[in-house]
Amino acid sequence: MKSIEDILKDRKATAQEALEVFDLLEMVPVDFMIGRWKGFEIDSNHQMDGLLAATGWYGKLFLNPEEVHPLLFYTKNLTELYSVNPRIVPMHMRFPKTGVVGILMRLAKPFLQTKKSTARLRMIAYRNRATATMCYDEKAIMDHFAKIDDNRVMGIMDLKGVAKPYIFILERDDDSDLKQNF
Repeated sequence: MKSIEDILKDRKATAQEALEVFDLLEMVPVDFMIGRWKGFEIDSNHQMDGLLAATGWYGKLFLNPEEVHPLLFYTKNLTELYSVNPRIVPMHMRFPKTGVVGILMRLAKPFLQTKKSTARLRMIAYRNRATATMCYDEKAIMDHFAKIDDNRVMGIMDLKGVAKPYIFILERDDDSDLKQNF
C-alpha cells in the first residue's frame, strides 16, 4: 500500500490508493480549515487531472464556516489572487490541459471573478467518518478533508455523476504576501 509520503513525493496515486490513505488519516474539525490554503493535484487518472494546474489555480480560502472561496486563482503577474464563481465553471466538461486554458482563464477573469463566498464548511460523514467538508453552494460537489499534519490536508472531491474522486493536497498559506483581489 502507498503511504501519504509516497503520494506527496510522487504526486500520483490511484483513486483506490488515495482513498486507503485518506481512511488512515485523522479527520478534521471545521475550525481547523479556517485560513488560506495553497493546493496541488494528485494525478489519479481522473478526468480533471492537470486542469487546475493549467488554469492557474492557487487553492482555497476559508474565512469562517459560512464564507468559503473554493476556487482561488493567480492573476497574470502571480502577485494577487482572485476568486472564481464555480457556478460558471463547467466541471463535467473535458478541457485541454495546456497553457491555452490558462490564457482563456485570464481572458475570462472579468466574467468568472466573484467577491462573494460560494461555499461553506460542515461536518459531514464520508467513508463512515465525520470530517470538515466544503459544500459548494450551487454545485453538487463536496470536498472532504483529512489531516496529514498541522499544515497539510488531503482533499477528496466528490462530484455528483463522476464515479472516481478527484484528489488534491492543500498546504496552509496564511503568511504569504499574496494580495487577495476580492
